[in-house]
Amino acid sequence: MPVPQLTYEDKLDYTPTARSVSLARRRAARLVAEWGQEGIAGDVALIVSELASNALLHGTLRGRLFRVRLVMGEALLRIEVSDPRGERVPRERRGVYSTSGHGLVLVGGLADRWGIEPRTVGKTVWAEVELQAAVTRPCGPRRSGG
Repeated sequence: MPVPQLTYEDKLDYTPTARSVSLARRRAARLVAEWGQEGIAGDVALIVSELASNALLHGTLRGRLFRVRLVMGEALLRIEVSDPRGERVPRERRGVYSTSGHGLVLVGGLADRWGIEPRTVGKTVWAEVELQAAVTRPCGPRRSGG
């Protein structure tokens, strides 16, 4: 199977502060629009915001940064957020009794798929958006689940 051609890539490390989440969200929206995918820039910004918020709340350690990476090929945009806490794996929560944890439900509705990859130190939570689907799909979530 041929390796997909890398079209664009961006990665940036952020300090574990609430301000970093909004900076990452705005940067992602701007880059995706500059890369010619204005139609999904808002969805990507929301995915970045949710994954970065989870990293900030559950994955950071004092003095350690978290990383946001965007990779876009011809047919796929991949969003990755890496943090140093591999033992703290996010879970999608459902139900009216849960007051938090609904961000991954939102990510699952906006992305075509998402998952978690362990790292030597920490973990990466990723989401993928298929670009052809983004062009032809109506507004709203594609599917739920991960």
